[in-house]
Amino acid sequence: MRRRPGIAGLQNAAATRDQFRLVGENVAKVRTDVMKEQLATFRSQLEEFARKHKSDIRKNPVFRQQFHEMCAKVGVDPLASNKGVWAELLGIGDFYYELGVQIVDICIATRSHNGGLIDLLDLRKLLGQKRKATLESLSEDDCLRAISKLKVLGSGFEVISVGRRKLVRSVPTELNKDHSGILGLAQVCACNVRCHSTS
Repeated sequence: MRRRPGIAGLQNAAATRDQFRLVGENVAKVRTDVMKEQLATFRSQLEEFARKHKSDIRKNPVFRQQFHEMCAKVGVDPLASNKGVWAELLGIGDFYYELGVQIVDICIATRSHNGGLIDLLDLRKLLGQKRKATLESLSEDDCLRAISKLKVLGSGFEVISVGRRKLVRSVPTELNKDHSGILGLAQVCACNVRCHSTS
């Protein structure tokens, strides 16, 4: 017959568990500290990269989009504020705030013609005219980022997908399934009319 552990055995087991728990906590703390240090190093390298490639980021929409994606992976939002290190480094915040104001202007100016729904491609063309820039210098991603910053104005500015098209809604009305269905049908009908008129 086996002897059951006595009080001393139970105390030893509890002490061993406490030691394992302390070692586990220390390992977790060391890992967390190492990760924080690596993240800080990466952020400083990202800032250095931004300084080095400032003009490319500002002028090249594809490069700018890739830069934003790289920032998002480490939890950095260069658009979070128009003050701070990113605004000083790149002036990117100013670029998107200015773009957002121009988007609002165009949406309001065209609302009587389109009821508050403008195709994103048409919006980009009008922005190009307003900014005296080519369509290629202003990417879809730039417009989407600027529009996402307009949400602070409340309901009214968002991008909706209808079929393969993206529309910018600038009126504070929720579009339900019926509205979306009608817009999709109108798109199909418009495509059919264009196809028949060219043949």
